[in-house]
Amino acid sequence: MAEAAHQAFFMFWQTLWALVLGFVLSGLVQAYVSRSKMQAVLGDHGPAAIGRSTFFGVVSSSCSYAAAALAKTLFSRGADFTAAMVFMLASTNLVVELGLVLWLLLGWQFALAEFVGGVVMVVLMAYVLPRVIPARLIDQARTRLNGGQAHGDHAHGAHDHGAAEARGNLRDAASYTIADLTMLRKELVIGFVVAGILAAAVPTSVWQALFLTGHGWVTAVENAIVGPFLAIISFVCSVGNVPLAAALWTGGIGFGGVIAFVFADLITLPLLVIYRKYYGTAITLRLAAALWAIMSVAGLVVEVLFSWWGIVPGRRAGFASMELAWDHTTYLNIVAVILLIVVVVLARTRQESSGYAIDPICGMQVEIAHAPAVRQGPDGAVYFCADRCADRWDKGQGPAPMAPAAVVPEQPLLQIGLRPPTEREDHGHHV
Repeated sequence: MAEAAHQAFFMFWQTLWALVLGFVLSGLVQAYVSRSKMQAVLGDHGPAAIGRSTFFGVVSSSCSYAAAALAKTLFSRGADFTAAMVFMLASTNLVVELGLVLWLLLGWQFALAEFVGGVVMVVLMAYVLPRVIPARLIDQARTRLNGGQAHGDHAHGAHDHGAAEARGNLRDAASYTIADLTMLRKELVIGFVVAGILAAAVPTSVWQALFLTGHGWVTAVENAIVGPFLAIISFVCSVGNVPLAAALWTGGIGFGGVIAFVFADLITLPLLVIYRKYYGTAITLRLAAALWAIMSVAGLVVEVLFSWWGIVPGRRAGFASMELAWDHTTYLNIVAVILLIVVVVLARTRQESSGYAIDPICGMQVEIAHAPAVRQGPDGAVYFCADRCADRWDKGQGPAPMAPAAVVPEQPLLQIGLRPPTEREDHGHHV
């Protein structure tokens, strides 16, 4: 276990500055980019709308659960289903922090592969989803999400027009950054710990038994197919799966298989359960199959392209330098820690605003005007980043529901653009 902890710590040390930088940039974008503008330009799945979906995803949060919740919200309010799914895909697989961590742990080729493969997946998704998910099922899902109304505009009319768009500032951006780090802390810890254990304890023969090696194109195809399956059962999402990908690469898995594994953070078992609640079983089965196929094909395409270009990286014996030294990594980490301290101070000194609340379950900052779920607590409305967190709150799981940061003082709900709590709760149970 000592060797596993040693490996995990130095993987974390190599990526610390990149994680801080990525989350700070994500917080800035979340504070300053208007969500109302996002959903207004995603009304179809034409090339322009798909391009906008991709861009908004790239500059959004990297958390898989938050991305799924926001995509559902955009869809329920009128965004095209395919455009919403492209947004979700881009927000978890084309974000800055993921590319930086891939670069540091695995090399620049993997960071480039993320963006090349991400573009391939966006193109494939824009083509495949409208052909495998019938419009009838999409209409039924939207109606169910909107509490029986045929159109999101009707169900959320008061919400859209009654709530002012929150104006972001540096303190709001800092709060988003801390909230994202808090929300992803478990995934990050699990990712580094599991990667350390795999690197220290699992021999290469185990990976060779699970993944084919030495059979040419057959190996590439099999690895690209099996990679997402390993992601499904690993439960590790977002940036947290990169250290595990590093362990797989060191263990002998093919380049395309590792890339497909990294892409597959959107089809872990907990997220498939969430999709079923949002969109129903029929759409979830089609979406899961489509995503698995798209991710496998993207991984295979990347491997073929990079082999053709001659830039598939050589396999590393380890992850990085295993000793602390006064090098560029240490200097960058010192700057990152100072920056993180500044961010924490800004977040703590942010004045209470009726425009934001903190999810009491996961700690994510939620913009009240666009909260995916809301419940009525003893002291007022309580806001959540996703139905998953609201369900846990309903069941009495997680922190106490009366946490001050999570509860917004009682006020007329129509003034902040929300339907009465009983209706919202009924809406949630229909999903």
